[in-house]
Amino acid sequence: MDTNIGAKERVTQNRLIGLFKNVLKYTCLGNWETREGNANIEEKLLTAYLSRRGYTDKEIRSAIAKLKQAANSLGGGLYNANKEVYTLLRYGVNVQAEVTEKKKMVHLIDWANPMENDFQIAEEVTIQGESDRRPDLVVYVNGIALAVIELKRSTVSAHEGIRQNIRNQQDGYIPRFFTTIQLLFAGNDTEGLHYGVIKTPEKFWLRWKEPCGEPCQPSHFTVGEYPNELDRSVLQFFEPARLLEYIHDFIIFDGGVKKAARPNQYFAVKAAQPRVRKKQNGIIWHSQGSGKSLTMIWLARWIRENVSDARVVIITDRDELDKQIESGFKDAGEQIQRAKSGGKLIEMLNAAEPWLICTLIHKFGNKNDGDAISVGNKKASKSLDLYLEELAKSLPADFRAKGNI
Repeated sequence: MDTNIGAKERVTQNRLIGLFKNVLKYTCLGNWETREGNANIEEKLLTAYLSRRGYTDKEIRSAIAKLKQAANSLGGGLYNANKEVYTLLRYGVNVQAEVTEKKKMVHLIDWANPMENDFQIAEEVTIQGESDRRPDLVVYVNGIALAVIELKRSTVSAHEGIRQNIRNQQDGYIPRFFTTIQLLFAGNDTEGLHYGVIKTPEKFWLRWKEPCGEPCQPSHFTVGEYPNELDRSVLQFFEPARLLEYIHDFIIFDGGVKKAARPNQYFAVKAAQPRVRKKQNGIIWHSQGSGKSLTMIWLARWIRENVSDARVVIITDRDELDKQIESGFKDAGEQIQRAKSGGKLIEMLNAAEPWLICTLIHKFGNKNDGDAISVGNKKASKSLDLYLEELAKSLPADFRAKGNI
């Protein structure tokens, strides 16, 4: 293992450690290059956090044992192990001793109250494996490794750090360490911060791009004070509430591929959230290939979890797009149902379930009606006014759309 970090990389690393410690208020765990037993689950740190949260010693031991079991289960591959760990982190660990007992959940992270968690960072973290590796910086939350950062000097491409991250996940290196890792980063002073998730091919790594100033910046510092793009991006992304929000709301396991939101998707969903709460409309403009379907999934999930009695109806104007959306949501583990006729849509809306529906905007009418509208090169069979009039007459006597749509 190469143990020599270049002097210029060390300057960058020291500067970032200072930002984590002095600006973001992370606890610096120190240089772990020669520390024995470095792991992605630091039991003492996690135990201290859970004990402070009021869990019993028995509950803590059980929760940590189940987390470690999931993190060490590489038999089904890194993707499946990482997905299982993510589920435990996001929803909690069931520690009930007997089937007959009431379910008892131990929550490893307090997502709703970010500052109740312990944010920690260690440098030069030597991890033993078939070939020992040493990530430059590792970010822990409550003693659980959630992010790895590889740094390069300005004259060396950030892609060298990307390739390091990719190599370290492979068999023969330290794949077991990455079972808890939710985000991977690489950067230098000139190219800023790039990020991905486990198994992300190099060409799909993203560059974090965010405007300086309100309303994007965390409230307790001014990013304009940090003209260096790497520093600015680190301060923006690793602000404690932002980091947890991103992991909780903007990561997806999509049919065998783990994905993270692009900046445009993140800010689109963030802009939509307050409008959804106020029941206001709005437009999110996307170009082709910019991730419309995933934006829909992340926003729909957020609505489901944050709006009381929420139901979501997705309306499109092309049959292939309707099918694509159905497939995309199902690949992401969401049970969406297609309404293939106007009557079926009415039936679904008149019931409490499903909560997630997709349908086409044009399913009706008489193509000889001169007032009919045309959508997607298809002419509706009757005018909108006539359709609505007939629809109102045909509704079941007890019809009432259920839920907060």
